[in-house]
Amino acid sequence: MSLSPSPGLLLVRARLRRDVPAAALAGLLVPDDPNAEIGAAHRLVWSLFADGPDRSRDFLWRRTAAGDYLILASRPPSDPHNLFALEWKGFSPALRPSQRLGFNLRANAVTNVPRGPDQRGHRADVVMAAMHRFPQEARAAARAEAIETAGAAWLARQGAKSAFSVEPRALRIDGYQAMRIPRARRQKPIAFSVLEFEGVLTVNDPARFLAALAHGFGAAKAFGCGLMLIRRARS
Repeated sequence: MSLSPSPGLLLVRARLRRDVPAAALAGLLVPDDPNAEIGAAHRLVWSLFADGPDRSRDFLWRRTAAGDYLILASRPPSDPHNLFALEWKGFSPALRPSQRLGFNLRANAVTNVPRGPDQRGHRADVVMAAMHRFPQEARAAARAEAIETAGAAWLARQGAKSAFSVEPRALRIDGYQAMRIPRARRQKPIAFSVLEFEGVLTVNDPARFLAALAHGFGAAKAFGCGLMLIRRARS
């Protein structure tokens, strides 16, 4: 994926039309099952930017409601099937060092877990990696603590790399959810987990922070993770 925090970035709101033909296809476009819905949303959002066979993903997105999506893209969407109501505006916030921002982030927070000497590590969900320190019988009770501590530590690492710092007292971490996106032809589902972060951050270096925000945070970006929404912080 290639995104840069330039004046060419766009924040797009895409809403599935409620009239025909989109309404007639609602069961296929927005399935009732949450896992299937994210898989369908992945295909729907991609359809707005897949203007060539060799096109690579150059956008981030997230679901805001059933059939409604926010997208950060480097080019305008195209809706050849007339399924969406689309609106967009330029995204080039003017930030200053030490500015405080409210934020919301839905992320697939992962870490590299070593396997052993001379072996390559594997990517793992930070919560499950933290829970592996506990015996099997204690993991259910340790889940809430693992979400808070592992989630906060992961976000702090993102901040250290991306020139922002999070106010610990204002941080909320919720919504830990395991997703299994079904695939056709008896392929294994795509599995990942999601954490919801909300709080207040301080921008240390605006250019680095905006570059990181444009790139997204964590993994599973193709499935609606990684787009950080920012706003002015309440004093």
